[in-house]
Amino acid sequence: MRRRTALIVIDMLNTYDHEDAAVLVRSVRKALPGVGMLLERARDASAPVIYVNDNFGRWRSHHGEILEAALAGRYSDLVEPIAPDEESLFVVKARHSAFFETPLAYLMDQLGVQRVVLCGQVTEQCVLYSALDAHIRHLDVVVALDAVAHIDASLAGAALRMMERNMSAELRASEEIIFEDVPSD
Repeated sequence: MRRRTALIVIDMLNTYDHEDAAVLVRSVRKALPGVGMLLERARDASAPVIYVNDNFGRWRSHHGEILEAALAGRYSDLVEPIAPDEESLFVVKARHSAFFETPLAYLMDQLGVQRVVLCGQVTEQCVLYSALDAHIRHLDVVVALDAVAHIDASLAGAALRMMERNMSAELRASEEIIFEDVPSD
């Protein structure tokens, strides 16, 4: 039996118009190469790539508007290299978890996904809650250590330890993550 893997890119289409932006931007710059590597590897393996993004309170927005706003923002250089391609899927979220009141769990089932690779921001918030929700839905969770960004480094470290210990998440560098269907344990 083989497990299909999907890449979930969390909140990387961002305008960075919030109070923690200065700290977050520094961390995002460090995570950006890892996110880019994951996107390339997932696309090369024909694995599903799913962007899950806040709508920033714009309740009439859709993925094109969210991307346009991020690209028009002050930090478009953080968005442009990892922007969705035409094959990418997109889910809009309103809260921290990529799964909370979104169609993501249904999409995972429809795509036959049993394993998710999480990258994006913020490690101690949206990545953590998304990992928990994936775990309780019996999905295997991998977190790309070099492709997640944080606001608070100590909380991010604690969140990563919680994901590994409490959610059985694999913590790996982007270069170690494979997207081809992997054997079941």
